[in-house]
Amino acid sequence: LKTGFLKWKPDYDSAATEYGKAAVAFKNAKQFDQAREACLREAEAHENNKAYLFVAYEQAGMMLKEMQRLPEAVQLIEKASMMYLENGTPDTAAIALERAGKLIENVSPEKAVQLYQQAASVFENEERLRQALEMLGKASRLLVRGRRLDEAALSLQKEKSIYKEIENYPTCYKKTIAQVLVHLHRNDYVAAERCVRESYSIPGFNGSEDCAALEQLLEGYDQQDQDQVSEVCNSPLFKYMDNDYAKLGLTLVVPGGGIKKKSPNATQDKARGPAAVGSHADEEEDEYSGGLC
Repeated sequence: LKTGFLKWKPDYDSAATEYGKAAVAFKNAKQFDQAREACLREAEAHENNKAYLFVAYEQAGMMLKEMQRLPEAVQLIEKASMMYLENGTPDTAAIALERAGKLIENVSPEKAVQLYQQAASVFENEERLRQALEMLGKASRLLVRGRRLDEAALSLQKEKSIYKEIENYPTCYKKTIAQVLVHLHRNDYVAAERCVRESYSIPGFNGSEDCAALEQLLEGYDQQDQDQVSEVCNSPLFKYMDNDYAKLGLTLVVPGGGIKKKSPNATQDKARGPAAVGSHADEEEDEYSGGLC
């Protein structure tokens, strides 16, 4: 990088190579802070050389990960992904965002959801719908796990729309089940019913095992029949879904718990015994013995 009388411009290309070697050596020696610094200098040298090789920022982020400084690591990887986007490599940008999401998932699920959704948008813009669906699926599950059910409902609807677009109808049925469970946990029976009704337009849904189970589930929920709801939610169709959705089914409770309330009179009669019940009935008969008038 030094200049002199015979060397007017720094040799950024060679400097980047040397910084890269230094970073590897520091990493092997478990000196992660120095490795991070070398990676950042390598990235800076590439930028000065107009060579858009931003992987060094990612590598610096991975050094921060080894140091358990995850928020800073994610910040650097995000920076790399933005640079990839600006310089026409969106696929690499989306992969970097996914990597950042995985890093931060257990520490900050909210940030992970944001990163997965960003990656999904990039993949969708590039018409790589299967990869976009993978990212949306991760975001939906994290939202359900964090009980952010309003957002989860929207995320699942987005997934379902794309599955319908690529004509993967059986997966649409599964997403409908997940949607209904989310809506019922939101105590929104109307949205759950509308979700099933709208799904009748999906080829093969009407008459399918999934459709029959959902109709039975909604009927039980509407009738406050906890036994029927539990029976449906414990069926293999529900139990073998993704773990986060299966848990929604197993913890679904209808309003009032499906237990009919006993009338106060019945409780009092039970306390007074059969004789009291008989006398109570006789009193009622005597009251109207002369007719209603």
